[in-house]
Amino acid sequence: MFFGSWAHKRACAAKQDERRKRIESLPPEYHGALSPSEKKLIDQPASEIVKQVQAGALEPLDVLRAYAKKAFKAHAATNCLTEVLLPEAEAWAAACNRAGPLAGMPVSMKDTTGVAGFDSCIGYSAWVGKPVLKDSGLVRLLKDAGAVPFVKTNIPITLLSLESANDVFGRCTNPHNKDYAPGGSTGGEAALLAYGGSRLGIGTDVAGSVRAPAHYSGIYTIKASMHRFPKTGNGTSIAGQIGIPAVYSPMTRTLADLEMMWRAIVSMKPWTYDHSCVPLPWREIELLSSEKTKLRFGVMWTDGIIEPSPACRRALQEVVSALESDGHEIVPITPPDLGHTLSVGGQLIFADAGKTVLQPVRAGEWVDDGVVEALRMLRLPSVFRRLYAWYWRYVRRDALYAALVDVWREKTVEEYFALVAAREGIRERWFAMWDDAGLDFVLTVPNSLPAVPHGGMRQGWSACGYTFLFNILDYSAGVLPVTKVDRARDALRGFTPRNQLEAKQYRLYDAEKMHGLPVGVQVVGRRLEEEKVLEGMKLVESSLQRHGQVYQLLQVDD
Repeated sequence: MFFGSWAHKRACAAKQDERRKRIESLPPEYHGALSPSEKKLIDQPASEIVKQVQAGALEPLDVLRAYAKKAFKAHAATNCLTEVLLPEAEAWAAACNRAGPLAGMPVSMKDTTGVAGFDSCIGYSAWVGKPVLKDSGLVRLLKDAGAVPFVKTNIPITLLSLESANDVFGRCTNPHNKDYAPGGSTGGEAALLAYGGSRLGIGTDVAGSVRAPAHYSGIYTIKASMHRFPKTGNGTSIAGQIGIPAVYSPMTRTLADLEMMWRAIVSMKPWTYDHSCVPLPWREIELLSSEKTKLRFGVMWTDGIIEPSPACRRALQEVVSALESDGHEIVPITPPDLGHTLSVGGQLIFADAGKTVLQPVRAGEWVDDGVVEALRMLRLPSVFRRLYAWYWRYVRRDALYAALVDVWREKTVEEYFALVAAREGIRERWFAMWDDAGLDFVLTVPNSLPAVPHGGMRQGWSACGYTFLFNILDYSAGVLPVTKVDRARDALRGFTPRNQLEAKQYRLYDAEKMHGLPVGVQVVGRRLEEEKVLEGMKLVESSLQRHGQVYQLLQVDD
């Protein structure tokens, strides 16, 4: 144990020293204040930068230096970076495909992304100093498209958290408020984009890991359905976990950037870079026509387990009101047995009782508070688990929490197969419900709370149902920022939690302390409907703007 702890501390110190030296050793062009021309450059939409590079009016190296300079300031403020891909990125910029759909555009990526010559340690100190041998299909696609990968971003150890902290790289903070998390597991990416140190980023999502950070940090994303976006060749904490597969997805600073990035990547035929991708070109979607003049939105006001906080419900209400004013049809929906659905999903991810995610953990290595809570429950001896469930069912009268505790244990192969079958039954019932209701989209909150304070996962680790639901269904789902927490309008008044999960989550809600944090709304389509979801997000944002509600991105003048 002593040697394991010593090796852990040594690896963490070495990695942090390497990151610091990489930044400090760069030439003066990467340090100091941004010039007026650099500020103007990074304020431009990604599509405009690409056009200028393609036309020869802008040098990729100048673009790289401007974004890297801003990224290092974001890192100083939030600790959002892991791997710094400079100076190698300078060579990639000089040789980039200037005719490509991402010509000269710097792209930031979650730490899991496989870049040859660099670690993808995911916060495990045991994986420090083990560089990836070849670029993943996604990185090869980006480079062929003319993009310049330039930094990788912070994550939680194990990747199973809505915070982003680990011993190797430290804790990432929210650029809106340093006392709060930027989200997880793609939190460093969200912090960097929100700060303005990147416009185009890549993350992954297995239970909300791009959507919760977008909601917490005030940026944009669309979680892809499985097999739409390249993922093979990248790192993971649970290799082979296919019950609820993680998906790679873009994250961006603006909605226009999100559309541009999706179109660019799909135009490169990702199925020629990654065997797992379906050969599905980008489709042009028209939501409205002379025959169809209004859309039908199903609104999931609650998941029946944890009620949305006043701030999150207000954001959803503002979207609903704007759409209703524009003549669209709003229908409340009550999806089939969400408690059972979320239980099935959780059991699939933790079917091995967390053994895989803990395998690389060394003696003395810190593990996310939420993961520790989940594993503690998973490893209760069966007699104690049954007694604990009995206590919550009959003494505390909380049947929901008791039912979750009852099944929270390691699964046999036969039980795992039964869970997969249950998942397919859930998808079939949703398929029928969507058709029966004649829905175009589902609207809901991305989480019951805005960003959580650091350490919040100890209470709220299981409160990801509003995003996790759509991983279980494999639906395409986007998040866009709508408003910000207001200490007066969003104060909690006269609320009594209905169950233990809700009680734990609401211990974290404080509108006074959360004042100014972003609040997003989730726009959901069906499987492989990324193009349609994008159009739905555009419609929602334009509707809000017509009614005078314009979300202001974070602007940091440095």
